[in-house]
Amino acid sequence: MARDLRELRYNPITGQWIMVSSVRRERRWRPTNYCPFCPGAEETGYGWDTLVLLNKFAVLSFESEDVKSKGFYRKTKANGECGVIIETPIHDIKDLDEFSIEQLVKVIKQWINITEKYIKDKRIIYLMIFRNKGEEIGVSLTHPHGQYYAMPFIPLRIRNMIQNSRNYFKRYNECIFCKIIKEEAREKVRVIYENQNFITFLPYYASWPFELHIYPKNHLQYITQLNEDQIIDFADALKLSLSVLNNLFNREMPYSFALIQAPLRGNYHDIFHMHLEIYPILRDKDKIKYAAGIEMSTWDFTYDGVPEENAKMLKETCKKINKPYKGKCVD
Repeated sequence: MARDLRELRYNPITGQWIMVSSVRRERRWRPTNYCPFCPGAEETGYGWDTLVLLNKFAVLSFESEDVKSKGFYRKTKANGECGVIIETPIHDIKDLDEFSIEQLVKVIKQWINITEKYIKDKRIIYLMIFRNKGEEIGVSLTHPHGQYYAMPFIPLRIRNMIQNSRNYFKRYNECIFCKIIKEEAREKVRVIYENQNFITFLPYYASWPFELHIYPKNHLQYITQLNEDQIIDFADALKLSLSVLNNLFNREMPYSFALIQAPLRGNYHDIFHMHLEIYPILRDKDKIKYAAGIEMSTWDFTYDGVPEENAKMLKETCKKINKPYKGKCVD
């Protein structure tokens, strides 16, 4: 079998595409004597404040070999691209909440550039921009960076979002995401922070104990639709949200976050609303919320605690650190 095997394998039971790659085994794992993302490294050079690179150990590549299905099981070429977004030349910054708003705006504008690139590429159906932080999450390189996967299919979770939103729109002639924003703003009990253009809340239906969602108040499908003021407010809301999480237990919060946008092909104007979801994995200072037996077997989560009580903890933390930010913590 080829050492650099890449292919997509279809799960006929769940309807998922599994991204198979032997190349991933070769990726660098927490090197101690050098950093491949620092200025002057082989891939980076000098003279940049943010930098986007293709992932050398990508699970998706336009260079992948053509494959054909045989018999019952389906597989196809692992078409696509995976990239790394190096967010700063400074190696020892712990998290994005330590960035200035100006630097965080530069990162967000890289997200916009990446989205614009793949909207133009008809081979790509969905773009997922995401970020992992912390050893507990499995981060292999500590230099501040995010990632993206430009995929030739719509992931199952996004398909479920689309279907549920489409059903809701057919019944009520309203975007379900906009409805959620209205409900959270009306109840206020789970809203942590808001500025002129964005709102941060712990969802009523959260899976992770301190999960946060950041939504633009305007109905948008793609990050490319943000204007300059909205970009600044997005940076402000993201910086505040991560600061709250990192101050909640007076320790750095391990997390993943994902920028959820509409698929790049098709018309989703009425039924999709771009937003960012943060999945922190601590349920207490030294206790991790694991996705274990019930979560892995059913994909349905148990929630350790009460969302409204955890939201209150986040609100109290927000009030302690609110001074440098544009918006307000919500009582």
